[in-house]
Amino acid sequence: MTNPYRPAPLLQCSTLALHDTVSAAEFPQTTIRYRNDRAAQSVGLDDLSNTAWIEHFGRFAPLPDNQPAPLALRYHGHQFRHYNPDLGDGRGFLFAQMYDDQNRLLDLGTKGTGKTPWSRGGDGKLTLKGGVREVLATALLEALGVPTSKTFSLIETGEDLVRGDEPSPTRSSVMVRLSHSHIRFGTFERLAYLNDAETMRDLMAFIIANYYPVRSSNEAVAQDKMSDAAAVFDAVVSASAKLAARWMAAGFVHGVLNTDNMNITGESFDYGPYRFLPAYDPAFTAAYFDHTGLYAYGRQPDAVLWNLGQLGRCLTLITAPEPLIESFNAFNDRYEHELGLAICDRLNLIAQADNAPLVKTVYALLSDLCAEGSFEGLFYDWFGGALSEGRAMTGPRRDNYAGPSFTAFHEVLQTYETAAPEKLDHPRFTQGDPETLLIDEIETIWAQIAIEDDWSLFEAKLALIETYRQALGLTGYSSFRRE
Repeated sequence: MTNPYRPAPLLQCSTLALHDTVSAAEFPQTTIRYRNDRAAQSVGLDDLSNTAWIEHFGRFAPLPDNQPAPLALRYHGHQFRHYNPDLGDGRGFLFAQMYDDQNRLLDLGTKGTGKTPWSRGGDGKLTLKGGVREVLATALLEALGVPTSKTFSLIETGEDLVRGDEPSPTRSSVMVRLSHSHIRFGTFERLAYLNDAETMRDLMAFIIANYYPVRSSNEAVAQDKMSDAAAVFDAVVSASAKLAARWMAAGFVHGVLNTDNMNITGESFDYGPYRFLPAYDPAFTAAYFDHTGLYAYGRQPDAVLWNLGQLGRCLTLITAPEPLIESFNAFNDRYEHELGLAICDRLNLIAQADNAPLVKTVYALLSDLCAEGSFEGLFYDWFGGALSEGRAMTGPRRDNYAGPSFTAFHEVLQTYETAAPEKLDHPRFTQGDPETLLIDEIETIWAQIAIEDDWSLFEAKLALIETYRQALGLTGYSSFRRE
């Protein structure tokens, strides 16, 4: 890039009452624990020295020709279906915006940067364990083809934090994520709550200009059959359907699918009590405080749909409800379509016109498998479809592949062609087991850091995940780009 910082059109218009200017906390220590040079290269920041990296992502000196000060974004949200008007960036802020090497507008947002007007009595800090968990989550989700934010930086900050759900005092950190957008469903909920149609229209204009160029690409809009706001909602419905499908195909449980944890580009972000399934279980929950299983693995598509309903309701402030309802009602069909595509991607198969039989047999077989690692194991063993039969039937999970549910799966699998046979030549597929990130693995990695300050397991795990990403060859980025 000739201008690696390439300043973006910042969300700082004086008519947009969407943020507060804030300052980052000052930390007694700044030790780099993780820097994502691959993500940094995409926005022209990989050449920063460690000293400069700490200056920008530990001390938060502004990037040249970019945002002059951090912005804590304002939003509301439904938390476990209860409306909360007292939310906002309580321990983070929007630090910078820039275009990447594919001309997409991206945000650099933070977590653990101290108190803001929206901290609600909290200290605004992030535990080091929380930062480590998020680095690992985003790495594996990207490898599994989930549209996800990228953990950009993790710096240990030298403070002792007290938390009720971790042994305390515990170590502290500050994290930076690279994401398509931090404009949340809750951003629109706040504007609807305030009955601020003018700001909502301005925000929609910003979204159209930078994420969804609907007037140039959407035929319905070009024929004036759908308003700009309705066309954007329609696109958000599709993006959210894809996201939910990719979570399900990855065996991922986000844990806290509140409306303030979903954004308008359909990208997964902000990982707290997440889990990856050890084995298929629709009732599996990630958050210990999710007592009713509202956000259990099998209920995630419904949670996403409910959240879309709240977004659509907000948009009736600036557009007619009928097209919003039509798009909302299309979610289930779009989700089923996207789940079929996601399952095909996970199995390295060329998708067919109707992938529902494949999806049905995959989940029927998964429901019969209860051994730890069997969820990811199925997709790993049969990556490549019929071409992987020899590997699957002689591998460590070969006993899983018998009985009526396997027979049905195997029969459908024979009707598919392998999408990219050359991927099977990757040496990773000579290994018997897939790459997983189950809770015991995370706890073992953290224990070595907490007890011995030994980061070798963490670094080794990231290297293994990167090899897995390269072997699978899936894409973890959503496709939104500015035209």
